[in-house]
Amino acid sequence: MTTAVVITVSTRASVGVYEDRSGPVLVAGLRECGFEVGDPVVVPDGDEVGDALRAAVSAGHAVVLTTGGTGLNPNDHTPEQTRAVLEREVPQLSAAVAAYGVAHGVPTATLSRGVAGTAGGTLIVNLPGSSGGTRDGMAVLAPVLQHAVSQLRGGDH
Repeated sequence: MTTAVVITVSTRASVGVYEDRSGPVLVAGLRECGFEVGDPVVVPDGDEVGDALRAAVSAGHAVVLTTGGTGLNPNDHTPEQTRAVLEREVPQLSAAVAAYGVAHGVPTATLSRGVAGTAGGTLIVNLPGSSGGTRDGMAVLAPVLQHAVSQLRGGDH
């Protein structure tokens, strides 16, 4: 079975101030898409995001979805940490997630700085930190994830 990882980026959730609500949404969505995925990895904003991304790529996971750290808050650094790991960006994937949110009544979806791209054979996508944002993200990703993984593994168009 193809494996995936969910990384929740939240300084407060990482120290137990509150429960991670968006990571489990992504885990459930990935499982519905046929991926084998464990519980979310919860890390604080900052360098630990890049460390978790590099570990997931090194482990050979096909898909890594992050939730959180994509906004305009001065502490949000997920896109910068992700870009440091990516080899190729897939900007239309991030644009589609934002457009879906706007089309479904969330004008602030345009403020997300999330990025998407590949590192080796891994697709990495940053999603917002809200459970609604992750549901919107899965609505966009579910129809294309298996095809993207196939492409990364050399599959035909």
